[in-house]
Amino acid sequence: MNGTFGAPVQLVGLTKRFGDVTAVAPLDLAVEPGELVVLVGPSGCGKTTVLRMIAGLEEPTAGQVWIGERDVSAVEPAQRDIAMVFQSYALYPHMTVRENLAFGLRMRRIPGAEVGRLVARAAQVLGLDGLLDRKPGQLSGGQRQRVALVRAIVREPRVFLFDEPLSNLDAQLRAEMRHELADLHRRLAATMVFVTHDQVEAMTLGGRIAVLRDGVLQQYAAPLEVYRRPANLFVARFVGTPEINTADGRAGGPADRGFRCEAFSVPLARGTPGGSVTLAVRPEDIAMVGPDDALADLVVAIDRLEPLGNELLVHVSREPNLRWVVRARADWPGRAGERVGLRLDHACVHLFDTVTGARL
Repeated sequence: MNGTFGAPVQLVGLTKRFGDVTAVAPLDLAVEPGELVVLVGPSGCGKTTVLRMIAGLEEPTAGQVWIGERDVSAVEPAQRDIAMVFQSYALYPHMTVRENLAFGLRMRRIPGAEVGRLVARAAQVLGLDGLLDRKPGQLSGGQRQRVALVRAIVREPRVFLFDEPLSNLDAQLRAEMRHELADLHRRLAATMVFVTHDQVEAMTLGGRIAVLRDGVLQQYAAPLEVYRRPANLFVARFVGTPEINTADGRAGGPADRGFRCEAFSVPLARGTPGGSVTLAVRPEDIAMVGPDDALADLVVAIDRLEPLGNELLVHVSREPNLRWVVRARADWPGRAGERVGLRLDHACVHLFDTVTGARL
């Protein structure tokens, strides 16, 4: 494939309501030509509805969908020059792989010789050359998903749309397919919009990720920007495994420069507005030291250790209601029941307004 794809996609005030329920609030989103953008969020957040409106499978209540220089809001799906890959493979079981790949091209009345050339070229991209004469029932789940991907590629659309295409695969196959999708995107330079609830897929695939909640866009930025500077407390909690640690307390204001809660207090490097504040810190931004270390911000009890092979998750607590997780080396020598000091990396501490969740 020669990297001929790549139309920009622009959503302008795109809205979808079902009766009194707003599934997607007015959404403005721009996808650059050749960019892979991931729509991510919990179930019911509106991400699949957005994708279906781009595809023309759902009619917007308001707003516009632009593909390239054309407003396609009122254009039939078949005329939008898009290809969609669904969670289910949707292959014809009585057809061979070759026939499945060729079916859509023949429906568009493309000459037979050209169909053969396009099928052979697309199959080579994902290594299906040796499987073209098999039927779907003779393929593994990963192979069937590759067929679904190649069926989209063979059409050479201007935009690819993916609706949780890896959800039916086991963990190892998901990892392999993520790699193949990322490699495919680099080779095709194609515009892709990918929907998932899996933050790992979002972080590893997206050039930019759009985090949605209850139909409202929370943040649209590069993965590391979303991870390191979450726009609000919801994004901070949703992105990252284990979940970010939080504590509700009060900040004394710019002159005080301190955060206080029931379990501990922390001096802050910068002034913050006074009032109710939620402090958040990721598990890797906490160092464990001796319980008597003068530089410890707080002392906690080790509840349990969760070994993951390459690392250790240390679950700690402190009364009245602090329950945190700290990331440590796999050979860290602590034991459940011991006390340990926690030293926060103050430069990596996040502060949010407890009431609104907005970043401070």
